[in-house]
Amino acid sequence: MRWARWIILLLIAAAIGAVLHYNLPQRDVVRVVETTEIRIDFSAWNRPFYTSGDSGGGTNLDQRDIRFIRTIRPDGRPSVYRNEDTGWFGWPPYFKTDSEDLQTEAGALVSDAESPDWVLVTHYGWRSNPLSIYPNAISIRPVDGPDDKPFPWSNIIVLALLVLAGFALWRLWERFEERVVVPIVDGVLVRWAKLKDWVRGR
Repeated sequence: MRWARWIILLLIAAAIGAVLHYNLPQRDVVRVVETTEIRIDFSAWNRPFYTSGDSGGGTNLDQRDIRFIRTIRPDGRPSVYRNEDTGWFGWPPYFKTDSEDLQTEAGALVSDAESPDWVLVTHYGWRSNPLSIYPNAISIRPVDGPDDKPFPWSNIIVLALLVLAGFALWRLWERFEERVVVPIVDGVLVRWAKLKDWVRGR
């Protein structure tokens, strides 16, 4: 049954990795080509990937106007970001309440291929064409060139803290298991052995 245990551990690790990859900030160097606002029809598949606390959104759960920032990467590939507030109590906890200001900043940074102005977009989330989901832009700022990308210190700090927390929980469980679980299991096994001996008349 060892293989089943490894499969379960791998599935748990994959789930944790997917949650971290979706929620931790990512940074792209891009060129802004357009800012738009489009009405999106939500489905059961893509609704969980859109925030519900956007201060500019309506109360309709099936469709809502979403701000978009359309960009081009240095290699020519398109990259589209939605621009929604996360609010004070939304998840992930970016406390973003300035989506209208961010849309204005992005609009002021629009440039063409002949004289590109490169910007750094900080975002979280995934892009999926089949599901019609987009990463959510958190901030945008000009950079000197397409290779000007900062080191992801924030992600490393968060991951290091999570590793330390996981190690601490593991150590706590080991102590709990040694002091509580093992004595209980041993006591049950001893009683079971005595019961079997009693039944056999020993």
